[in-house]
Amino acid sequence: MSFFGKIKDALKKTKETVSHKMRQLFLKNKLGDAFYDELEEILISSDVSVRTAEDVVEQVKEEAIGGKIKDEQFVTDLLKDILEDTLNEAPMPEIKYPCVIMLVGVNGVGKTTTIGKVANWFIRQKKSVLVAAADTFRAAAIDQLAVWADRAKVRIVKHEEGSDPSAVVFDAVSSAKARGTDVLLIDTAGRLHVKDNLMNELKKMDRVVAREFPEAHFYKFLVLDATTGQNAYSQARVFKDAVSLDGIVLTKLDGTAKGGFVFSLCGELKVPVVFAGVGEKIEDLELFDAEQFVEGFI
Repeated sequence: MSFFGKIKDALKKTKETVSHKMRQLFLKNKLGDAFYDELEEILISSDVSVRTAEDVVEQVKEEAIGGKIKDEQFVTDLLKDILEDTLNEAPMPEIKYPCVIMLVGVNGVGKTTTIGKVANWFIRQKKSVLVAAADTFRAAAIDQLAVWADRAKVRIVKHEEGSDPSAVVFDAVSSAKARGTDVLLIDTAGRLHVKDNLMNELKKMDRVVAREFPEAHFYKFLVLDATTGQNAYSQARVFKDAVSLDGIVLTKLDGTAKGGFVFSLCGELKVPVVFAGVGEKIEDLELFDAEQFVEGFI
């Protein structure tokens, strides 16, 4: 099933709500200040940030006025095009091999499960994969990752619970280099984005990879729970400042009632969504597609 097919039901309520509100808007308002104010409110009510909503509506206004167009379908299509352009302001990174991908995020967003899904995705691309259990603090995190590694049929490097995460990364890098592995995925402990000492730990692991595996292409992906809405945007802003993010993996996209914050991630933070989790199974992870996301949203 396609990405769009998998999220169609999840975004159906949002799409119906937004489309209904826009139909009502066209019935009672001609294009003018009141129309654009309410269009802005419709986007904000779907978790688009105020700044992004204002920017998008301003673009719609300029093009619609410039073309002297008042047709509902034209304005709707114009809005879709601008929203898609907003998503594409953050270009998708080109994954080159060998690569190291470190997944970071706060507690409870599903990083360990996502590692298993991402590992499986690369296996489907015929790449060799190694996972590093650098979440050495959470109880049973290592065992949980080992289960997902087994499901994905990939190797795992792990130490005892409580070990130095950077030591795990060092050993994993050494193993990946020795075996000529295409992809090294690093699981990290969940951390509150306000804790400086935990952010410094991420930076330490970052330095280990850069020093020991300079020939690898190194990517840092933030795992975000799509059901948290605007809070996910706040998390992304802080992590971007701390570790220079290359992309985002959305989990639980199939469970969100609103997805508008995704436009703010790409438009304001310029961080692309790379993968989207669209279910609980190991194969329920897809490359993000801007056009299909917009079609599912409005």
